[in-house]
Amino acid sequence: MTPVRAHDAVRELLGLLAAGASGEQLAQVAVAARAAGLPADELAAVDQAAEHALRVRQTLVAHRRREAELTALFDTASDLARLRDTDAVLRSIVRRARTLLRVNVSYLTLNDEHAGRTYMRVTDGSASALFQQVTLAMGEGLGGLVAQTARPYATRDYFADARFRHTTPIDSSVHDEGLTAILGVPLAVGGKVIGVLFAADRSARDFSPDEVALLSSLANHAAIAIENAGLLDETRLALADLNVANTTISGHNEAMRRAEEAHDKLTDLILRGGDLPEVAAAVADVLHGGIAVFDATGTELARVGSSPAWANEEAVSSARASGRAVSTSDGWVCAVQAGQELLGSLVLTDRPDLSDADRRLFERAGVVTALLLMLRRSVAQAEDEVRGELLTDLLTSPDRNPAALLARGQRLGVDLTETFSVLVVTAEHVSRRRLVTAAGRFAVLVGVHADQVVLLARTEDPNALAARVAESLSSTMDSPVTVGAAGPVGGVEGLVAAYTEAVRCVRSLLALGRTGTGSTMSDLGFVGLLLGEADLEAYVHVTLGPVLEYDDRRGTELLRTLEAYFTAGANLTRAKELLHVHVNTVVQRLERIGSLLGADWQTPERALEIQLALRLFRLTSA
Repeated sequence: MTPVRAHDAVRELLGLLAAGASGEQLAQVAVAARAAGLPADELAAVDQAAEHALRVRQTLVAHRRREAELTALFDTASDLARLRDTDAVLRSIVRRARTLLRVNVSYLTLNDEHAGRTYMRVTDGSASALFQQVTLAMGEGLGGLVAQTARPYATRDYFADARFRHTTPIDSSVHDEGLTAILGVPLAVGGKVIGVLFAADRSARDFSPDEVALLSSLANHAAIAIENAGLLDETRLALADLNVANTTISGHNEAMRRAEEAHDKLTDLILRGGDLPEVAAAVADVLHGGIAVFDATGTELARVGSSPAWANEEAVSSARASGRAVSTSDGWVCAVQAGQELLGSLVLTDRPDLSDADRRLFERAGVVTALLLMLRRSVAQAEDEVRGELLTDLLTSPDRNPAALLARGQRLGVDLTETFSVLVVTAEHVSRRRLVTAAGRFAVLVGVHADQVVLLARTEDPNALAARVAESLSSTMDSPVTVGAAGPVGGVEGLVAAYTEAVRCVRSLLALGRTGTGSTMSDLGFVGLLLGEADLEAYVHVTLGPVLEYDDRRGTELLRTLEAYFTAGANLTRAKELLHVHVNTVVQRLERIGSLLGADWQTPERALEIQLALRLFRLTSA
């Protein structure tokens, strides 16, 4: 029976091992055999079998633990392979560290070298808000010792351990979490410690080498996750930069395509002889806004799809100085210039914002507009020369070949047999070319003859046209422009006669001091008929000089009395009413005038000279 009972004990041990019994259950088999009174040799065999069973059980437990650790590491590696969210992977690693090492709390810290601080990144099992938000300086606490040495460190009792530097913030957070035993292993990337992975218990305990190795493996995986996340971030940034570059290149290509199309379109317009409205329409179509074109004086030349606009002088000056389009409250302004000469300006409306590409298109439109204006000027100058030659031949030698003059006029669109008025324009310190260009809009034929600008205009009221031309050109040239007119007349001979009269009118206006005005001889009255090359100032001085000097010296009103006397038809009573003085005062003043001008001053011949001098004096004074 004894061998059977010993054999039964061994079988029971095997069964317990197969069932995964605890070590206490295995030890109980030997106790039961001893209590059954087995012989010493069999009892020794049972004890030996129980010891072997305990060793087998320990080996199985170690294998299971190792299997669990390997499974955890494999799962962590799988997480890294599927890395999408770095924080999720780090949380998984910290959670597995807590589970595998059977600790109360696990956590991971990362270093911020730029700030010189270490901050808490992930925790698992923590209950303290203070601990979860702790930030510490580099090199402090157990983590600082791990980071400095790049080696794992474990402490059975954190607060009693003097191997590392304690600080109030760290100790307070550890105390608030209630931690005692702490194991920390380094997170290293390329030999550089970037953080620390921790496992901690709220009671004192020792950490085995296997646990240190396991936590180190998890730390290596965490470091790989962080490194991969950095690489992914760099890749994403690189892709984003590539996308931006792609978008920029596409935008540049589109801008270049639009610029080429716009350039071809505008160039084709110029080559086909397009005018300003066509160019403005093309620019408005390309830029999707309204376009207004102005000349150098601010006069509108063309407008397409634009609300009423004006050329802001300050903006034009700024655009001219910078060579770039400038923004205004109403839109954009671009100076149209050839070299340093301002030809005009472009105004773009309905486009508060312009991309760089559209701004360059707008500026290119300014260059094309300048080219068109220069071409127009060249054509106009050529036409002006032809017209000027016709006008010179007409006024210089009208009898040489009248038929040829008429034919030349027909080729220029001017029928010299029709009725025209002739205007002569003159101004000091203003180029004749500028006058011709500015005055051309008032005439059908304009040119320079005898150093004066001559116009043929279709008008029935030359006096009104002369006044309007003088006012307009004086404003445009910033200098007084005087205009004499005659007509309307018909035929070559009549035009020559009208030109002669217009020249006399200009001379009369200048002699009368009416520079900057326009008129006809008929408007000047008899005074104009008497004027020519006469020295008016000398004539007035000879005729009225003594009276003028007497009034200047004495402060009297002899000249005014003389004017009232002749105005009243030599009637003393009417004269005294005009002067508002007593009749005796009038008599006394006339006696004084007689003593100054001579006793014959009232004779018809002298009286006419005196009245003419009075009229000239008032005209020239005005």
